[in-house]
Amino acid sequence: MAMNKVARTLQTWLFSSRWLLAPFYFCLVASLIALLFKLVQHASHMVATIIESSESAVILDILSLIDMTLVGSLIVLVIFSGYENFVSPIDNDQPKQWPEWMGDIDFSGLKLKLMSSIVAISAIQLLRAFMDLKNATDRDLIWSVGIHLAFVFSALVLALSDKFSDHGPAKGDEH
Repeated sequence: MAMNKVARTLQTWLFSSRWLLAPFYFCLVASLIALLFKLVQHASHMVATIIESSESAVILDILSLIDMTLVGSLIVLVIFSGYENFVSPIDNDQPKQWPEWMGDIDFSGLKLKLMSSIVAISAIQLLRAFMDLKNATDRDLIWSVGIHLAFVFSALVLALSDKFSDHGPAKGDEH
């Protein structure tokens, strides 16, 4: 009886410890605000220098904006999915305001979306490196390609392992 009470108390403490993750998500919100500040700063610099900028410089600036947008989207995905999966369900009484994936993404889906976002961000970085060849060395380009390929390979392995792992009843075994 006493052991059962100890086990129940331990379980309660362990289960309650998930709330220790909440400050991490608040810090991610703060990082989203910081990223927004840098986006506005970059966009204003871009507008101020658009007349004298070359076409490739404008393209590099646009790629930077796309990169920051993808990172911001990644942060939002981690905040909502992570909070819902690990801390507490989010009460979405107003479904028209919530993204379609909200509340439907499980940890496996979160991993795949994260890796897809990382691959996309890496691809943008690689494209930026190739667009700015005059400032890049061969060594920089080789590292950029290698890192991108590592992310692509990791995403592929993760997707394949998720596809072949058993996450429920096999097709045709739903009865």
